Amino acid sequence: MVDPAVAIEAPSISPMLLVLAGAFVGMFVGLTGVGGGALMTPILVLGFGLPPVTAVATDLAFAAITKLATSIVHFRSKNVDTRVLWRLWSGSIPACIVVGVLVGVGWLGNWNQYLLTPMAVMIALSGLSLLLARRVQSRRTEERLANPESFKRLQTPFTVCAGIGLGAIVAATSIGAGAIGAALLRALYPLRMTPIRLVATDTVHAIPVTLIAGGTYAALGQTDWTLLLWLLAGSLPVAVVASMVASRLSPSWLRGLLGVTLLVLSAKMLLA
Repeated sequence: MVDPAVAIEAPSISPMLLVLAGAFVGMFVGLTGVGGGALMTPILVLGFGLPPVTAVATDLAFAAITKLATSIVHFRSKNVDTRVLWRLWSGSIPACIVVGVLVGVGWLGNWNQYLLTPMAVMIALSGLSLLLARRVQSRRTEERLANPESFKRLQTPFTVCAGIGLGAIVAATSIGAGAIGAALLRALYPLRMTPIRLVATDTVHAIPVTLIAGGTYAALGQTDWTLLLWLLAGSLPVAVVASMVASRLSPSWLRGLLGVTLLVLSAKMLLA
């Protein structure tokens, strides 16, 4: 099991820097549905020097609360695809619970010793998924139009499998629910996922997954609650406002910028 005494050690951080970091990530979450894990986790580890487990635990709680706030806007605007959402949840929630149990009983060992590498890999995959998103959707649209019956027949089982993978990855690293989840939705539903529906569905899907995983780490005493409150003070107002204007924008350039940023952060984590 992770040693709580080691996991909660963290350097003194300026509250103003935490508020600014929360606002920065909240903007991306509100506009694109991405950044709750892929962006915040490396900020906490590389920028603020938190131990990896503390970063994962705090980020899961941060992502859950921030995305919960923006999901209210998406539900009111009726942008969430509930059918696809339930398919994802049927795979991701059980997977998240299983990984949470493994973490809770200590079967995954001391995360702090080897967590940086899988985190860096997942951040790199998140960055690549953002950069290749349009190409993937275009290719999958051609396949969907060429073989509609066979394509639709495989959508449900593939969505459940995608949910299983996402639930396990997010519970272990706090990364992937946004960028990788969005890439999978684009590939599985290339015609159905309009930009705003993609953001809304991807955002709402992450909420119970991050809540369950975050609750596990919190029960183990890994979450830095003071740090979390400062991050939320910056993220919540910005994320809500950004989600309100997301339907009026097409932030493809923002996703590209975020994709490149994530690749750079991934490289730095691997070299850390």
